[in-house]
Amino acid sequence: MPPRAMWTGQLRLSLVSFGVRLYAATESTRSVSMNQLHKDCHQRLKQQMVCPVHGEVTRDEIVKGYQYEKDKYVIITPEDLESIRLESTKTIDLVRFVDATDVDPIYVDSPYYLGPDGPVAAEAFSVIREAMSRAGKAGIGKLVMHGRERMLLVKVKDRGFEVATLRYANEVRSTDGVFTDVRGSEIDDEQLKLAESIIESKSGEFDPSMFQDKYADAFFEVVKAKVEGRAVEGEDEVATPAPINFMEALKASVAAAEEAVAGKPADGAGKSANGKSRSKEAGSAGSRRKTSPKKPAAKSVNTTATRKKRAKGA
Repeated sequence: MPPRAMWTGQLRLSLVSFGVRLYAATESTRSVSMNQLHKDCHQRLKQQMVCPVHGEVTRDEIVKGYQYEKDKYVIITPEDLESIRLESTKTIDLVRFVDATDVDPIYVDSPYYLGPDGPVAAEAFSVIREAMSRAGKAGIGKLVMHGRERMLLVKVKDRGFEVATLRYANEVRSTDGVFTDVRGSEIDDEQLKLAESIIESKSGEFDPSMFQDKYADAFFEVVKAKVEGRAVEGEDEVATPAPINFMEALKASVAAAEEAVAGKPADGAGKSANGKSRSKEAGSAGSRRKTSPKKPAAKSVNTTATRKKRAKGA
């Protein structure tokens, strides 16, 4: 079953336009999120709006304001917002083409996929996609959504397009003051060659499947264990590595990389910087798996039943 499009409209290039569909490119089904509960009955807590002068306020007493100076606000009404609201359009206008590698990733915001809106649009869609692919170009477009004009980056992706909303220039901070500790001193040639050797030994194709969200895996394992009433096992503690000379670290890294390529442990692998066995060090450092006391599975509480039971007991 094809995914559901989140937006349908036109992609326009000069006088050429054709139907397209926009799809979400990411999902958050495994994102870790929790709710705040009352510790006694496990009911979800509700947030209340409180004025520091008048206490709790109702929804009809709330207005929106913009802080233009410290502790000074100008009230913005729905009519003010409506007066500047742009009318949403159903067209992505491609206004410029740039080299596909020219856009700094720091400007890229949310990613989407763009496909043709049915077989009728497929021919024009394919022609524009192929032309952009051969030219090695990406399109910069504009789209008005939810009352705001968004800047878009449209790049060739497989048999379609990858679209990303872009941040505006004034949303990206300057690097001024960030790299002040990096001096223009001369770099040691030997250290540089060793570093280049390490980089070369670890170079390869980008494969996101090599990486896994271990925190999310561990979190959901904790949830599963608690639901099933099992003990929760913690991860092994990792001892903090001892300080090591930068040059020695470079040489040791190169040796380890060379031995790994050869398929055998490096000389000294299994030993820490001070020469001791890692397994013994880990044991002496108390790097063992911890087990928390077994707790009953968390259960939701039926508020009505609980109140009746309490009332009866009373």
